[in-house]
Amino acid sequence: MIAGAAAIPALLMLAGIHVYWAAGGKAGKGAAVPTANGRPVLKPSPLGTALVAVGLGVMAAIVALRIGWLNVPGLPGGGVAVKIATWLIAAVFALRAVGDFRCVGFFKRIRGSAFARLDTAAYSPLCAGLALLIGIAAGS
Repeated sequence: MIAGAAAIPALLMLAGIHVYWAAGGKAGKGAAVPTANGRPVLKPSPLGTALVAVGLGVMAAIVALRIGWLNVPGLPGGGVAVKIATWLIAAVFALRAVGDFRCVGFFKRIRGSAFARLDTAAYSPLCAGLALLIGIAAGS
C-alpha cells in the first residue's frame, strides 16, 4: 500500500502539469519535448496534452483502486482486471524509462539537448521509480 500511496500523488502532479500545458501554460514546456538537431521531435497539441493528463489521472485512479483508496462497485481492487491494469501501467513506465533508443530514456543516443539532460537526470529516473512503485502495488 505504501508504494501505491507514493505513486498516486506523483501521477496526479504529472497530470496537473499536463493540464497546465494543455491550457496554454509555457513554463517548463520547452524542456519537456525531445529534440533532434535543435528541432522538436514532436509537437504535442493541446488536445493530445490534455489526453495525456487524463491518462495519468486514470492511472492514478487504477492504482488507488488497487491499494484500496478507491472503491467502485463491481470492480474490486483485488480483482484480476485491476491487477492486470496496474501491471500494464508499471510496464508503460518501465518502457518509458528504457526509452526508444533515440531521443528518450536511459538508452537514448541524442544527449546534447536540454530535454536530454533533464531526461537523464529526472524524467527517466522518475519513470523507473514509478514503474517500481506501481509494480510493487500491483504485486501486493
